[in-house]
Amino acid sequence: MKQFCLGGHIPWIQIDAYLKLVLDLDLAPEIAIKGPELDSLDEALLDQIAQTLEKAKVRPTVHAPFFDLNPGALDPLIRQATYQRLSQALSVADHLNARLMVIHPGFDKWRYPNLDQAWLALAKGFFPPLLEQASACDCRLAIENIYEEAPDTLVQLVNGIDSEWFGHCFDAGHWHLFGKRPMAEWLEAISPRLFHLHLHDNHGRADEHLPVGDGTIDFTPLILHLHKLSALPSMTLEAHSPEHLKKSLLQVKTWAD
Repeated sequence: MKQFCLGGHIPWIQIDAYLKLVLDLDLAPEIAIKGPELDSLDEALLDQIAQTLEKAKVRPTVHAPFFDLNPGALDPLIRQATYQRLSQALSVADHLNARLMVIHPGFDKWRYPNLDQAWLALAKGFFPPLLEQASACDCRLAIENIYEEAPDTLVQLVNGIDSEWFGHCFDAGHWHLFGKRPMAEWLEAISPRLFHLHLHDNHGRADEHLPVGDGTIDFTPLILHLHKLSALPSMTLEAHSPEHLKKSLLQVKTWAD
């Protein structure tokens, strides 16, 4: 198998504490930034982080803000606020020379009963201007499955926009909680534009973000799928402690055997 491009999750608020650890483990950081943090961003710290990453010859991933945001919101003011936040986050990604930015869709069937096509139409209209900014930054956008029971809506969105800058982030933990399609079938559906993976585990009851192998997810279909691919997606270990990060890293490294 080709060499994995592995990363480690770091909230922006903990960037000072964990960046060195992630880099020392030969991982690319996935820096998660929240909306309010964008309004009070320490530019000097941002410059410092950018210089550290450049010196390490690492292109990070950025995880965009997602609380209260929705690119397919029926209310145009919510779409406007969402665009502002994602554009701000993409500017940070550009400053850090990020290779990819992860975005949440903000869609679920309970808030949008029988409105999936309405949401989809608005989301299709939302992304093209953002993708122009993304291409100028050389930073691809990946939309992550959250509450989706099936990949269909996200596949329609990605295929409908049909851009080399827009693809999927498959989150194994969210799939285990909400997905009702087999993992192999889900991966096959998104495979043509699978840009990124979020790897963590749980017991199917809560988003525990356990180390890979500590929950009840059977990762075998994912491992088999990766072995079939000619080009691998990048992958972030979404661990919430150094110990969990190291444990996940040891487990995922065995997948290449």
